[in-house]
Amino acid sequence: MFANRSRSILTALGIIFGVAAVIAMMAIGNGARQEILDQMKLVGVNNIIVTAKIDASKGSQSDSDGDQKAEKKQYSPGLSLKDAQSIAAIIPTVVKVSPEVSYETGIIKDGLRQQAKLHGVTPDFFDVFNLKLENGHMFNADQMENGSPVCIIGPGIKTRFFALEDPIGKMIKCGNIWLRVIGVIEKRQTGNVSADKLGIADLNLDIYAPLQTVLLRFRDRSAIHKGSFGGEDTEVFFSGGAIISFSGGATGTADESKNYHQLDRIVVQVNESDNLGATTQVLQQMLKRRHQGVEDFDITVPELLLKQEQRTKDIFNIVLGAIAGISLLVGGIGIMNIMLASVLERIREIGVRRSIGARKTDIVFQFLTEATLISISGGILGIILGLIMAKIITQTTDILTIVSASSIIISFGVAATVGIVFGYLPAKKAAEQDPVESLRHD
Repeated sequence: MFANRSRSILTALGIIFGVAAVIAMMAIGNGARQEILDQMKLVGVNNIIVTAKIDASKGSQSDSDGDQKAEKKQYSPGLSLKDAQSIAAIIPTVVKVSPEVSYETGIIKDGLRQQAKLHGVTPDFFDVFNLKLENGHMFNADQMENGSPVCIIGPGIKTRFFALEDPIGKMIKCGNIWLRVIGVIEKRQTGNVSADKLGIADLNLDIYAPLQTVLLRFRDRSAIHKGSFGGEDTEVFFSGGAIISFSGGATGTADESKNYHQLDRIVVQVNESDNLGATTQVLQQMLKRRHQGVEDFDITVPELLLKQEQRTKDIFNIVLGAIAGISLLVGGIGIMNIMLASVLERIREIGVRRSIGARKTDIVFQFLTEATLISISGGILGIILGLIMAKIITQTTDILTIVSASSIIISFGVAATVGIVFGYLPAKKAAEQDPVESLRHD
């Protein structure tokens, strides 16, 4: 081996790149699996997310009168708090229901201003999304029922507005209302995930208030009604039986004026993963019936989407691992070929050893040891190269790679096995050489 360094290195190249490829592919697979698990934690376990369609058609039915047809739009109350209450009361497989409404608003404190989202939620929201408080306490029953002006802030809001003081008990202005901070959410990385697809909010930069607080004090879209005042189509906003404002056109932004849903989404947590499919079907039929046959909502099951994504990634990882494993096979064949050539070059050496008393097992052990050492050396270099490749992939791309001890042990074990298996045939051939004929060989 040392007398023919170049040939030994070239022989080991197949093993080196094979082991490196296996380690890198398994690191990518482990990283993908970890991302899926992190996303599962972000979207919660066994959750079904019902979101409101703002631009959805409310359905139509046609009436024909001769050649003319008139479309009559069906009425839907939209996604509402009553929907959430009905889901919790009727569907037996549901353990928690988290209604939510969100508004983009300005946050002001001590002259500092920042755009953020104000979410109206219940304590179940923090349970279904596995959120914990870094400081403070959760909304209590009285605050929820009475719509008290309190809130829980994300760590980004704390850093921005309360960098040098404890935010608990302090006041912050959201739009036109003042809220007292009673808690701060623990910081949690959301990672590179599709927030819209999985229903993941940026918790760090948002403010969470009791649902009744947002509906009573900030805005309740279900309290907007259209009517005719003075011969004009007018939108009027009612609160507590009193007219707050009215105008001869749509109020707010164009998208907001089209949004008749009281809630933006409802997160439903099911008791068992096996019940997700059946519960989704029941939920679909129930909401469709409550909305007068109008499908102005979307239902997604993030866990099923993530499991499907994980299955797809697993298939790709198996294929990539198999392709990488072929490199080890090719490397083993290369070792066998070189060792067979070495046997032909060293026939006289074999004859000399046999003539001075070497047994066949000694010859087998000699050539098998050489093949195994080449394979093991290539395995060690391959491990180093694989670690470097995994680090380069992580630094140059957005792909997370995690090198596990099992991938190193498996690849190294396969490399050693390849050396033994493919080195045995040349060793056996060398041992079977006739000593007399070997001594005569030039």
